[in-house]
Amino acid sequence: METHYYDLIIIGSGLAGLRAALEAARKSDGKLRIALISKVHLMRSHSVCAEGGTGAAINQPDGDSIELHAWDTVKGSDFLADQDVVFRFVEKIIEEIYLLDHWGIPWSRKPDGRINQRPFGGHSYPRAVFAEDKTGFFEMHTLYNRLQKYDNWDRFDEHFVTRLLIRDNRFHGCVVYDMTRGEMCVFYGKACIMATGGAGRIYSFTTFSHTVTGDGFGLVFREGVPLKDMEFMQFHPTGLVPTGILITEGARGEGGHLKNNKGERFMEKYAPERMELAPRDIVSRAMMTEIREGRGFERKDGLHFLHLDLTHLGREKLLERLPLVREVGMKYVGIDIIENPLPVRPVQHYTMGGIHCNIDGKTTLENMWAAGEVACTSLHGANRLGTNSTAECIVWGAITGEKAVEYIKNGASEPSKMEDVVKDEIQRITEKMIGKKGKENLYDIRRELRKTMDEYVGVFRDKEGLTKALKKIKELKERYKDIRISDESKVYNTELINALELENMLDTAEVVTVSALKREESRGAHFRTDFPKRDDEKFLKHTIAYKDEKEGVRIEYIPVTITYWKPVERKY
Repeated sequence: METHYYDLIIIGSGLAGLRAALEAARKSDGKLRIALISKVHLMRSHSVCAEGGTGAAINQPDGDSIELHAWDTVKGSDFLADQDVVFRFVEKIIEEIYLLDHWGIPWSRKPDGRINQRPFGGHSYPRAVFAEDKTGFFEMHTLYNRLQKYDNWDRFDEHFVTRLLIRDNRFHGCVVYDMTRGEMCVFYGKACIMATGGAGRIYSFTTFSHTVTGDGFGLVFREGVPLKDMEFMQFHPTGLVPTGILITEGARGEGGHLKNNKGERFMEKYAPERMELAPRDIVSRAMMTEIREGRGFERKDGLHFLHLDLTHLGREKLLERLPLVREVGMKYVGIDIIENPLPVRPVQHYTMGGIHCNIDGKTTLENMWAAGEVACTSLHGANRLGTNSTAECIVWGAITGEKAVEYIKNGASEPSKMEDVVKDEIQRITEKMIGKKGKENLYDIRRELRKTMDEYVGVFRDKEGLTKALKKIKELKERYKDIRISDESKVYNTELINALELENMLDTAEVVTVSALKREESRGAHFRTDFPKRDDEKFLKHTIAYKDEKEGVRIEYIPVTITYWKPVERKY
């Protein structure tokens, strides 16, 4: 068994992980050793799929402001965002946009050479800074290229973390399966940054890559670290049918129209001022209402859809601004957006909740931070505005990288080896899981979990459906104990990886469902048909979920930080 010793361990290599590694490398003067662990090839993290843009109020002389960006974010969150966090965010992202510019990112430009921006849903000013419709891809490459300047970090691709080593409210390290060599290894560190992304694959119809399985949520939750606001799952209005591939909100930002089977631009009934550029929760509910009431286009598989029409924008603009959308349409459904509309419907897209963190991204542990989608600093509240996610990854990647280095430099204690836990975990993986002779097919369990989440924990929810979902998830967790892993090989045992991911998915799905069941109101992306109104008196508070040995999940609540704007009715 190989043992690694580092000062800082970063788990996850997407936008947040790369930005954290870069900031830690910059601020550590080359003296601290940094490990960047990723279960995929470093540049295959899901962040490369981000398309539309990164939000920042950089054109303040032309009418935008950080206050306006903050207001849009708070209102978009249905007033569940912590307002001190929001103001820190809108200020720092401006600095980060210009840093990326200086580091060489090819931002799309206006004719006069200034950085271009496009409109996005819920924003009252065009503040989506973009690089064609491949923004995440270019941001990832820019950060990775800049990271090459430093030599005090090591990358560990295709290394899957199976357990965190946590004792006495401190992170000490993690046990890892090295897929490439088929061996278990241990990493010890003085501090950790979790940057493992979201949990989209607990649903079947999702924009997410197959690797996005809630690993960070499961890993910390089982060790007693709380998760926050996990009931708030975002459904993006435009998932390509039948694949679920994201059609960027930038398509509507550039002027795309949503139409029903009567050819009507139906959003004028639901958000007459913003139309297709209302916040995502509002547009998604409007679309599902149109489909439910028979104004969608039907499919035999039940994925009824509406049209996203871009044909009126013209060939030249589509080729310049939305080349990836055109490529995806042609490749996956044989439709050229220059000539015909795309079939779309709401699709699971983002986890607003995550590991409970403070304004610095610090978790409840003394020496662990979290950044990006896995974290919940309470920036997005009940509904995230488009462009604020890549921005969040970059902002809190930088913040957590700096804070972790400060902690280590100020005399962080050495990690405990926890040899007993390490031994048990390695035995669990190598002796009890590889070649496990159970009766249950893990892929059947995974399929049933996703079907359950799609059916009962989607855009519309109620007590009956959520209760059914919770019962089913508990049944699946029991069946998981008796899964079969036929592959007995050690190198690249993908069946083992699928089994470990499923464990994280089941734990995450349970927290999401219990949190949704307890919140008896409708707020942002969480819409209860049996409680269709927002209830500030009872539920203007954050959900905190703890692991409970008896019930599985225990729910507590903490206040929302309101420093500037009191909640008002949310209209668009």
